[in-house]
Amino acid sequence: MTFRARVIGATVGVAALAVILACLASFITARSALLRSVDESLTQASLSPLGHQIGDDSQFTGSYFELVLANGKTIPTSRVPIDGAILQVAKGKAGRTLRTVEFGGQSYRELIVPLPIDSVVGCATGLCQIKTTSAQLFIVNITGQIQQLRNLVRTLLFVAGGGLLLALVLGIIIARAALRPLEAVTNEIESVANTNDMAYRVAEGGPDELGRLRRVFNRLLNTVQSSQSLQRQLVLDASHELRTPLTSLRTNAQVLARANQLEPDDLHQLTDDMVAQVDELAALVTDLGELSRGERSEGEPLPLRLDECVDECVDTARTHARIKNITIEAHVEPVTIVARRDRLMRAISNLLTNAVKFTPENGRVRVTADLHRVVVADSGPGINDAEQPYVFDRFWRSAAARSLPGSGLGLSIVAQVVAEIGGTVSVERDPELGGARFTIELPEPTP
Repeated sequence: MTFRARVIGATVGVAALAVILACLASFITARSALLRSVDESLTQASLSPLGHQIGDDSQFTGSYFELVLANGKTIPTSRVPIDGAILQVAKGKAGRTLRTVEFGGQSYRELIVPLPIDSVVGCATGLCQIKTTSAQLFIVNITGQIQQLRNLVRTLLFVAGGGLLLALVLGIIIARAALRPLEAVTNEIESVANTNDMAYRVAEGGPDELGRLRRVFNRLLNTVQSSQSLQRQLVLDASHELRTPLTSLRTNAQVLARANQLEPDDLHQLTDDMVAQVDELAALVTDLGELSRGERSEGEPLPLRLDECVDECVDTARTHARIKNITIEAHVEPVTIVARRDRLMRAISNLLTNAVKFTPENGRVRVTADLHRVVVADSGPGINDAEQPYVFDRFWRSAAARSLPGSGLGLSIVAQVVAEIGGTVSVERDPELGGARFTIELPEPTP
């Protein structure tokens, strides 16, 4: 079922329910009013039984008044059928009864009033005393009222049918008018899907729900376009970075084909270069795989001890720092955060590796971790103010770092991991050590 059909069906359904309830209420109200009037006239007639002489029917136009004895005999004799309900009241076994009956092709409203033994009623000789239980029977012809109710039912059915037809027409008109803007948005979205033009933007419209849909779709297009641009740039940058080591490997492989013409020292140097180049390619592929995860990694973040992660990364970094006699100072406070352990340790390790790489021999690296931040500072040359905005870009490397091994992706991975846990990372010059200082600002820990 289409959305248009659902809107029309809902409109007609609500209208139908309203019309049916209104017609039912009108019928019940009219019927109650008519019967109430008749019942009140019967009740008024029964209030003064002594004022009605038995056998005198002229006192009620279109009505009968008679006495029913316990044996079923009526005074006067009439054509009104005496059934079990009337006899039960006449025998004193039932109370006052008000009902609708039909006989002779007519409809009547019937009031049966019980009379005890020795009741006195009016008769031709004056007053008569009844020695047995009996019942007074008051009957009014309501055939006209019933006919009026039937006419009302036919009128209400006609009104209900006309109301439903009108609701159907209005539902179609309203659905067409209400869904026209939605159809326009759908056509624009289909056009984007067919042309794959991520630069297209729909008109945002007003503050209503449709305008919100347009704005959300535009934000989605912005996200997709940004993702496509980043993907294309990553492919271009990766192909550029892969070209240099692959070209070098190809050259060395061609030289290695003449290994019998090389001196042993040259051959050893050649193989060492090839191993280093393969390691560089492996590191680059690993970093590319890490970046390909995007801003969200797989797996659920779990509570972990930040100080334990920092200590483990510092212990690993010290094994590399000993080669250059670099001292790594750690000042860590116990704190628990929610993150993925492997990703967080990769980010901290990248900062420590970067600090050890650029710190000269006999230099210092300081690591600080507390409730809100992780700071890694070194005594290296630092990063110029003009280069600081680019240090977290993919494949970006400063002029001083291009001669050193690396892929230019380590700091990009740091920025990605920090963004994943809801933090920020920044770089500046450390006033004490004089080198670069990277600061990871962490979100407030959950108690």
